[in-house]
Amino acid sequence: MKKTFFVLSTIILFTTVLSAQSFQTFVTRVLNAPDTAKTRIVDSFMTANTKLPYFENDTTVYFIYRGNMTSVSVAGDANEWSAYTMTMTKLPSTTLWYMKRNYPSDSRLDYKIVTNGANWILDPKNPYQCSGGYGPNSELRMPGYVPAPEIDYSASIAHGTLKDTTMFSAGLNSSRLIRVYTPPTYSSTNDSFPVVLVHDGIDYLTLGKANNVLDFLIANNRIRPIIAVFVPAVDRTPEYAGGKIVTFSNFIVNEVMAYVDTRFRTMKDPHYRAVMGASYGGNISLYMAANYPHVFGNVAPQSSYIDATLSSGFQNNPKLDLKLYLDIGTYDIGSLIPMVRNFIPILQSKGYDYLYREFHEGHSWGNWRAHMDIALEYFFPGTALEVHEENGPIPTTFELQQNYPNPFNPTTNFRFKISDFGFVSLRIYNVVGQEVATLVNKEFHPGTYTTTWDASGQPSGIYIIRLEQGNEVQVQKMVLMR
Repeated sequence: MKKTFFVLSTIILFTTVLSAQSFQTFVTRVLNAPDTAKTRIVDSFMTANTKLPYFENDTTVYFIYRGNMTSVSVAGDANEWSAYTMTMTKLPSTTLWYMKRNYPSDSRLDYKIVTNGANWILDPKNPYQCSGGYGPNSELRMPGYVPAPEIDYSASIAHGTLKDTTMFSAGLNSSRLIRVYTPPTYSSTNDSFPVVLVHDGIDYLTLGKANNVLDFLIANNRIRPIIAVFVPAVDRTPEYAGGKIVTFSNFIVNEVMAYVDTRFRTMKDPHYRAVMGASYGGNISLYMAANYPHVFGNVAPQSSYIDATLSSGFQNNPKLDLKLYLDIGTYDIGSLIPMVRNFIPILQSKGYDYLYREFHEGHSWGNWRAHMDIALEYFFPGTALEVHEENGPIPTTFELQQNYPNPFNPTTNFRFKISDFGFVSLRIYNVVGQEVATLVNKEFHPGTYTTTWDASGQPSGIYIIRLEQGNEVQVQKMVLMR
């Protein structure tokens, strides 16, 4: 989900920074001071700034490290984890090292500090960390970045159940743990449920917090209740993008999905089934959707490697009955970005139903876990995302009208106009800038639309509704009065 409403938090940050000093003012003061005073000035700066990195405005950041080292650098998403391309400068006659960088205001990037060219450490004064495949990394959160609320465990909502089984594949000659998520309502109804199969499944649970995401989306009616099947990789590269891809796909379709369909109440129509994964996991997801569209009608490759034969297959073969979600980080692995970007015109030319997003993030679990909700909402929208189109002429302007009624208790209606085709979000925030609801999060054709918000469970007060499409943004205030 794109979390872009940051006006209040940005104002608070700017006030804090500007009330102190610019970083260059501090550097100049140190440079002009006698050597006997430099350490005292640095001490004062470090005491005043208990959290680092140091932000000077919404796009400027200073990485800062203090230590008696011969070299200090930053390695992370922004430079494909090179220890040599982002070097810090040492303030003369001090042990303070710094480096200035500019990133888009909503960027979120993983990184580590590298000292003496060999010691990779977390940024000592940065409280934010993000788990990755090789352990925790420090997390750069630019001022406009708002953390995704769905990744955190919430004790106040109902939780689904995870069940494990071990399956042996004769073709792959290996066993693996299959973990199945059933939604909170599974045992209290006789309903059948849509299914999403997730590659690198255990990583999506442990690093991607996928069960928290599912619980949150279901509890807030942003997706319909679904079953999720988490399958880990055993021989990852051959299975996902190499010589075992056919055998592995047969294992998933003929054994794993057959087991799930026998054991659980699943919807068999491919329109209610999705497959997803990240990096090479995106490649195997696309492969399965392309070769088994009668099984998976939806596919979500995140930061995906896309084999050339897959691209040419989508280009040259007849259009399949598929719905696709794809994303990529603008600081992702350099070879993957053109793969994904070049795949989009193929989908456009063939008339596929797809949604494509780019985020100012890297090739990381922090990126994937915060945006898997977009794919799930796109494939399996819940009642909270219901939108109704009105009959009438095509609007010529982008407009968010005042909600009605206002004040309201507990429901209110929104009417908005879209003049161009594109991705639209309609989100609600409280007065401290925290997102409390997403009402719209998908592509729209030009038209006039209405939707409703049920604020049950929210406290009385002022709320802000924000409509966004590309560079167009409109905001309205409203009052919940109980």
